[in-house]
Amino acid sequence: MSETARSRETGDDPGTGLPQRRTGHAFAHPPHRSDGRPPQTPRGARQPDPGGRPGTIPPVPGRPATHLLLLLLALPGLALTTWQVLVSGPLLAPDESLSRALVRTVPDAVTERLADLGNIQVAVPVLALAMAYSVRRSRAWAPALTAGLAMALVPALIVPLKEWTARPGPLEPWAAGYYPSGHTATAAVAYLGAALLVRPYVRRPWPLPVALALTAATACGLILRGFHWPLDVLASCFLCVPLLLAVRRATGRATRRGPGRGPGREPGQPPE
Repeated sequence: MSETARSRETGDDPGTGLPQRRTGHAFAHPPHRSDGRPPQTPRGARQPDPGGRPGTIPPVPGRPATHLLLLLLALPGLALTTWQVLVSGPLLAPDESLSRALVRTVPDAVTERLADLGNIQVAVPVLALAMAYSVRRSRAWAPALTAGLAMALVPALIVPLKEWTARPGPLEPWAAGYYPSGHTATAAVAYLGAALLVRPYVRRPWPLPVALALTAATACGLILRGFHWPLDVLASCFLCVPLLLAVRRATGRATRRGPGRGPGREPGQPPE
């Protein structure tokens, strides 16, 4: 049988039958990434996020959705509790029962100290220090001014609601103006706002847990001492959500643009 043209051409080729490397369109143009990094960037050489930690570029999706979810929970929650107080709705019965079960179950000397964490003289200086630190580190005024505006809005929003609802207190039924809790709102905006301002510039994620603990301690002290009903405290938490989200947004923008990348850490240095 005569050889075919194919067999004659490959008869002397020692590599016959093995896959041959080809240079085509797929190899002529290596893939590019949207952030400008080469395709095989070592993990240690990745650009860090504003806090000095290796992160994803662009920002992680889902965060705006989380903020929207918080707003969708907080604003209707505030409207519902306010409506229930105005019309003496069914939510007030379990609220008052819970208050009666909790009031003065802890010594007054303890609960009064916890409630004092929401005093303006205690909470606002903490926020002021955080505002100054944020300006010094970020070289940006927007986060600090947003936090200051959020604190200024607390009495501007709380006082009209107190006058409108005129709810009596747990231990002072002859008085009015207990809904919502001004001390809870002051503590939440001051401590959580301060935590949001300083969090990008510290090595450990301790500011938010500490701020949450201080706010929760204030709320518990107010309820246990009988200074406020539980719904008063809950409504103030709902009220503070949009204020704190505004601070969070301003801080995030300034951190992405600003020079501060955490204490003692260069842009490419991994976190400790």
